[in-house]
Amino acid sequence: MPAEAPGRILVPYGQGRIRGLGADELGAHGAAMDRLVALGLPVVPGLTVPARTSASLCEPGTAEAAVDLVEQLSGRRIGDAARPLLLRLSASTPTEIAGLPPDLACLGVTAANMDALCAVIGRADALHEVWAATVRMIAEYALDVPAAMLDDASLDAPDPRTRIEALLDLTARHGSRPFPDDPAQQLALAARAVLRRWDSPRARRSRKAQRLPADLDIALHLQALRIGPADHSGYGTAVSRHPETGLLSPHGSFFRGVRRSAPPPHTGEPLDRLAGGRALLEHALLTLERHLHAPVSVDFEVRDDEISLLAASAQQRPPLRASVCLAADLARDGALAPEEAVLRIGPAQVQELLHPRLRLTGGEELLVKGLAASPGAAAGVIVLSSERALEVGADGTPVVLVAHETTPADVPGMLASAAVLTGSGGIASHAAVVARGAGRPAVCGVDGLRVDRVAGTVWFGDRVLREGDTVSLDGRTGAVYAGRLGVSVAAPPPELSTLLDWADGMRRLGVRANADSAAEVSTAVALGAEGVGLCRTEHQFLGERLPLIRRVLLAADPAARDEALTALEHAQHEDFRALLAAVGNRPVTVRLLDAPLHEFLPAPGDASDAGEEQRAAGLREANPMLGLRGVRLALSHERLYPAQAEALFAAWADVAATGVRPELEVMIPLVSMAEELAVAAVYVREAAAAVAARTGVVVPYRLGTMIETPRAALLAGELAEHAEFFSFGTNDLTQLTYGFSRDDVERQVLAGYQERGLLTASPFARLDPHGVGALIALAVERARGVRPGIKLGVCGEHGGDPESIAFCDGLGLDYVSCSPHRVPVARMAAAHSAPRERHDENGSAR
Repeated sequence: MPAEAPGRILVPYGQGRIRGLGADELGAHGAAMDRLVALGLPVVPGLTVPARTSASLCEPGTAEAAVDLVEQLSGRRIGDAARPLLLRLSASTPTEIAGLPPDLACLGVTAANMDALCAVIGRADALHEVWAATVRMIAEYALDVPAAMLDDASLDAPDPRTRIEALLDLTARHGSRPFPDDPAQQLALAARAVLRRWDSPRARRSRKAQRLPADLDIALHLQALRIGPADHSGYGTAVSRHPETGLLSPHGSFFRGVRRSAPPPHTGEPLDRLAGGRALLEHALLTLERHLHAPVSVDFEVRDDEISLLAASAQQRPPLRASVCLAADLARDGALAPEEAVLRIGPAQVQELLHPRLRLTGGEELLVKGLAASPGAAAGVIVLSSERALEVGADGTPVVLVAHETTPADVPGMLASAAVLTGSGGIASHAAVVARGAGRPAVCGVDGLRVDRVAGTVWFGDRVLREGDTVSLDGRTGAVYAGRLGVSVAAPPPELSTLLDWADGMRRLGVRANADSAAEVSTAVALGAEGVGLCRTEHQFLGERLPLIRRVLLAADPAARDEALTALEHAQHEDFRALLAAVGNRPVTVRLLDAPLHEFLPAPGDASDAGEEQRAAGLREANPMLGLRGVRLALSHERLYPAQAEALFAAWADVAATGVRPELEVMIPLVSMAEELAVAAVYVREAAAAVAARTGVVVPYRLGTMIETPRAALLAGELAEHAEFFSFGTNDLTQLTYGFSRDDVERQVLAGYQERGLLTASPFARLDPHGVGALIALAVERARGVRPGIKLGVCGEHGGDPESIAFCDGLGLDYVSCSPHRVPVARMAAAHSAPRERHDENGSAR
């Protein structure tokens, strides 16, 4: 069979597609260069020898034709002293892989012309090191010089110029032939060296490790290497977007001289020093971004103040800010639909932008890892009590509150802290819930954490720190480090708000916030919440308000209890008025008191007198999470819910007088029987009537319940006869469905279950679709069968988890509610889970 003509073997950049060749023949680099030419971008003149014929470049005739063609493409000739030209040979496979042979540059250099070429560049050492590397590889793989001899020669001659002389001499004495001066002969030997290196045992092992075919072919690429003065010539790398701001702004380094595979570190110059500056790159990078729909990176050369691209690709692992800004830019420019831009940014990426992160270098001392309970990062001095947190933090010193567990009495100190660390509890524990609501990073359930408040010490396993020592923690990973680490400031770009606005137009599912105070409501609304899906009234009795509820629970007689209830009602009226004013005309779901008694009772020995101590002891329970809480407490203290409801309705009447009319929803918690709900509903209706009689204002409201027990889910049809809305409390529903204690099981059981593959995630973090989810689905079906228009939402921790949100969207729930700082995550997740067949107002498919 006759040999194929060189002209058919050699494919100039830009002609591969015309000849019907793809990446399997052109290699990733050849296909990329074809794309750049098609986009009208300036590229380094060059050609590709397709993979199936790459061995032909080892033949003298093909090598001569290749040299002639590159000279034609570049408009320069090798040996021209005025406008010097050299060659570079590289290789590529159909996809980017590791272990390719190195580039062989400076083909065309000889011992006779080297000094003249250096004089053109203006730097005596400009070519020496690069050419030495090329001679070294050709000598070993094409001229059969033993590698050991070459290594010895390189070690004995650390100076690049001396090294070249030693390598040329060694090749002349021990090689199959001396190193040639003719460029075509050098090219043929370089091609042989690259192919033999590719066929070496080392390269085969690399392919095996990457699960690539042992006989995978490579395409060869020959590029013009144009030589010019160092003041106006060089090479570099750049990315399209600034890594800190994410804005379109070429960012990279520029090197003078001849391009090498691995430039010496710290020798690059800012792009601003490049002749022509960033403007040379801006058009090319902008064009590539619009084509690839991704932040891009390029390798480039500059000769005589003109830029040429050597390579370009979508940037690997671009900074998140760059991806967000680009998605918004592409949509604004019409290159993407807004819906497509939204789908390019995942909910997890939104969360990453919203919270600070530790700047890790690899040399940190990891003290311990616990449960990632609340995202964010902080560093501060250890304090072991809420009181100490308030004291030390008063002057602005960042503190980390460390405790075995937290209680409502600790909330003021938690709010004064930069972060919270506890030895017990899970991601639905008191510490975790309060920290998330306040936007504080928290790590909980730390195994081996021992706090000795008397001695002022904290034990992390065998490592002991004292109060006043500094620690840093990452609430996203659960890691705690010794000392003060750098913390990056959370500063999402404005483009994120644009994407979230577009996401709001895509999603079906409403997004509310779990917020208990006017401040939390304001934060949630600023982050895009459409209302409040859960106001936990027990959280209004934290810190200095704790005695109010404690007096109700521990009253010595009915008169004392009535007096305590009056004080409680007055305080709640103030809180509700501020809360409702912050809510505005949005929906707000207020849950009447639902808290385990142990959170409000004084610790043994802390009661005000012996009688109170005795009454507290009588109320303590073996399992308070399943004891006298929620509606059960209300039925035992019949004036409790009426007092709360009257305070709420009176506050609504007050804000209504100012023109604000929140969409009020009153929720009865922990119901298991329709009869419980019916009795509690009477309390609420009578309170509304009492306020109407006193103020003349008939407060519009919905009455509903929280589905927290499996029995409530199973009997949802009966409950729907009394309830106008359901909110699924998935924290407790998960606890009771699994029989898991949410305060204990995560640290002691779930971590081991995940390690053994029994669970892929904590069911308290990600909704269990098979058990808990099945109960929710059943409740939805039965409730809508009785009351088709019933409003349904989720207000557990799962309301901020993207996978759980997708499940809720699939069930057709009306909204999810999560902590304020997770609202943007939920907005993006709901947009991603929305059916794509929905249409916008203009009728275009989403």
